[in-house]
Parts: sequence; structure tokens; C-alpha cells
Amino acid sequence: MATLIDNLSEAAKARAARHPEKQKRPDSPIQRKPDWIRVRAPMGEVFSETKKLVKENGLVTVCEEAGCPNIGECWSQKHATFMILGDTCTRACSFCNVKTGMPAPVDHDEARRIGEAVVTMGLEHVVITSVDRDDLDDGGAQHFEDVINAIRSASPKTTIEILTPDFLRKAGALEQVVDARADVFNHNLETVPRLYLSIRPGARYYHSLRLLERVKERDPSQFTKSGIMVGLGETKEEVMQVMDDMRSAGIDFLTIGQYLQPTRKHAPVDRFVTPEEFRAYETIARAKGFLMVSATPLTRSSYHAGDDFKRLRAAREAELAKA
Repeated sequence: MATLIDNLSEAAKARAARHPEKQKRPDSPIQRKPDWIRVRAPMGEVFSETKKLVKENGLVTVCEEAGCPNIGECWSQKHATFMILGDTCTRACSFCNVKTGMPAPVDHDEARRIGEAVVTMGLEHVVITSVDRDDLDDGGAQHFEDVINAIRSASPKTTIEILTPDFLRKAGALEQVVDARADVFNHNLETVPRLYLSIRPGARYYHSLRLLERVKERDPSQFTKSGIMVGLGETKEEVMQVMDDMRSAGIDFLTIGQYLQPTRKHAPVDRFVTPEEFRAYETIARAKGFLMVSATPLTRSSYHAGDDFKRLRAAREAELAKA
């Protein structure tokens, strides 16, 4: 019994160190997941190889840091989403499991190592995301550019998808990243406007929406992508309004997935949205004109990103052929 209590205490200390800003929040019970959200435990030789490569190259992945439920499937196929600019975020979103605090200085050799990892893994499509770096004058824009350039140099045929922070109050940062010309520019709205204060308090819904619109204005050839989580207390009508807002901003690709509560200190799950409801959302979104929609309980921003990019490009080509 004493050992069990000690282990629980150590786990609580680890959570507190990872999310110090959440420790005064009351605990929220973690609901039992329905059958349609069950995933296989990570295992297998390829999974182990991917884990070893990430560790040996000193890289960070959002797969691990955010506790993605699809890590077993993706890493077993040598797919990983690299998280640049460290493992510590300056924001404190109530849904996110990434560590919060003061980040370490920027690792300027990271771009080279990611380029080498892309080659070693033989990636046709790579996703690069980052923590929020409000401490940096450019929000990390230069580092995004450096990483994109390193991948282009090391593996010219690899297509690149970036999932960026909002660059709030970082003049010129967005333009610098857009001009680096990734193939897909992704920035997630995460939830409906009404829930921003409790779910994403450091961000601004209309700033994020406008950011994506500005990407299209600066470079219409870049695909834009954004996603939301459901199961946080939003209504169907609010989700459809977000879809309309995204289409007004020219967003090409919409992802919708189920929110899963990382710890008792995070925002609670309001409900588990059924697979039937996800299919309905996908039908509605396609009717609204998105080139690509991924809406399932386990959908995440970079889940099946390579295959989805091929479909996205084909959808644009088909649309242009009709014009």
C-alpha cells in the first residue's frame, strides 16, 4: 500500500511540474472512453525504430508531448509530427498536455537534425508544429523558416505541412513563415468562440481566423488547414458557424476530432460525440465547400496527413479542371 501511495504521489508531482498553472483547479473525473475511441497500445519493431530515431536525434514530437492516441498507429508506419522550438509552451490552454513554463533557448541545430530525420525515415510528407513562444520577438518565425529550408535542402521531394502558433502581436512573423512556402499552412481554431475564454484563454478566435485568411491573401497557392475539437460543450449550430467562418477565410481543409481529457486538472469532457455525428459534420462541411474534410473521433491535425495531402491536391486539380 505504501508503495502504491508513493507512486501516486510521484505521478502527482510530475503532473504538477508539467502544468504548474493548473494545480489550483479542482479535479475533474476522467470519463470512461466509449468503445469507438479504444486504440491499440504502441508496439512493434517499426514503432521502436521510430522512437529510437527521435531520441537519438534529440527531437521532440507532438505525438509524445500531447499524448496523441494515434501514436501507436502512426509510429508503426514511420509517421511522426516533429515539434520544434522545445517542449515547453508559454501558453496555458486548458485542453493541452504540452508542458507549460519558460522555454529553453532556441536550438539552432534542430533544423539540420530534422532534415536528416526526414531523409532517414524516407518521409514523402512531413508535419512540423511548435509550442507557442511568446518570449521570442518573432514568435519562432525564423526557426520555422530554417526548418522548412533544411527539409527542402535535405529532401527536395518531401512535401511540408506546418502547424503554427498564432503569432499574436508578432509583427511580420506570419509573412516570414508564409514566404518560406510550405505546402500546407495549418493553424487550429481549436474550439468555438464562446469557449475561448475557458479553453484557449491566451488566444483570440478572430485573430486566428484572420491569420489563416492572410495566408491565402499573401500566397493563394498554399493550402490552408484548420481544426477544432468537439465534446467540450459546443452546440451543433456553433460548429456550423465555425465552418462558415472558415470558408469565408478561404480555408481548404477542415479537421474535427473528439477532445480527450489528459489529466484531472484539464478541462473535462462534456460528452463523447458519436461516429454518426462525426459523419454528419463531414457531410455538412463538404456541402459548404471544403476541399478536404477529416471528421472522426480520433482525427487529429496530422493524422493520415500524407494521404490526406494527396487527396487535397487531387481535389484542387479536379476543381480547377471544372473552371
